[in-house]
Amino acid sequence: MHPLFGRANRIALYAAASAIVGVLLAAALRVLTPRPWADALAFAVPAALVYGFMVLSSWWVCRSNPLTRGAQSIMAQLAASLQASAAWTVASAVLAVLLARGAHLGPDRSGILRDLAALFVIGVPAYLLSSVVHYMLLAVEASHAAERRALESQVGAREAELRALRAQLNPHFLFNSLNSINALVGTDPESARRMCERLGDFLRRTLALGAREAVPLGEELALVDRYLDIEQVRFGDRLRVERAVDPAVMQCQVPPLLLQPLVENAIKHGVQDAVEGGAVRLEARREGPLLVLRVENPLDEGAPARPGEGVGLANVRRRLAAFGSRDARLVAGRVGETYRVTLELPAVRDGEGADGG
Repeated sequence: MHPLFGRANRIALYAAASAIVGVLLAAALRVLTPRPWADALAFAVPAALVYGFMVLSSWWVCRSNPLTRGAQSIMAQLAASLQASAAWTVASAVLAVLLARGAHLGPDRSGILRDLAALFVIGVPAYLLSSVVHYMLLAVEASHAAERRALESQVGAREAELRALRAQLNPHFLFNSLNSINALVGTDPESARRMCERLGDFLRRTLALGAREAVPLGEELALVDRYLDIEQVRFGDRLRVERAVDPAVMQCQVPPLLLQPLVENAIKHGVQDAVEGGAVRLEARREGPLLVLRVENPLDEGAPARPGEGVGLANVRRRLAAFGSRDARLVAGRVGETYRVTLELPAVRDGEGADGG
């Protein structure tokens, strides 16, 4: 369907513009064959309205004959313009005869013939002008369609990346947990049983949160607590957890499964190899427009330096990039005798927009 017909107000505006063209056409016909304004307007305005809608047929001619076809498109437009102008001339001839016989308006027979010849001559370039406008509209439409496809492709790629990251996070944690359970089966079967129960509860919550684009920080911290319950069975008193969480940020939106890999890294590198264990510290607060999350663990001076960041930090960086905000970033490194990972995200609650996102 022609885009003009999508809204009634567009049709009305187009008809008004065609009527104005009819007034100009009446003035031209009065120069060609002098006559009263009433006679000229009675003929020219209806004729202009008719041709105004006839030239819209060039929309379909343009669609079926794109400019990439070169000479074929030009010939198709010329043929269509001649046909449309001829049809308009015939319709105008019928109108002129009806006005002359029914209302005694208009010039004599020779004057009518001059009017019809003028209309045929005017009709060809008018149709071609309509074709130029329609080719421009089709170019704009194609540009918008290309932008939509590019946007849909970006959204699809982002969603695919998120799904891949979620699929990678769960097996990574599951692998470590099963190794821990295997280590406990022979020495402490009861602890292994409790760990299996808590692992099942954790995985159920992981599936529920992982399917969402973003979750409140409170839900993400609750998932971290389930993970820490599992690790507490393994490490006992060797694992200590310190929290400094501002209740005001609990409803801020974060990517799901964001903190668990960081806490897992903190336990692996700050508690697991230390004879006396260590404390993992979690912080969450707001600094201006940003939500600041921090995970710290003690450093074992005798442990060899770790090359690179590892899977956990790499996944978190990619999840922040997929979160879609220029303000989201991760900074990790040694600070004194601790290893600190700091996350910064826009402090956005559900339903709000991210500044700069």
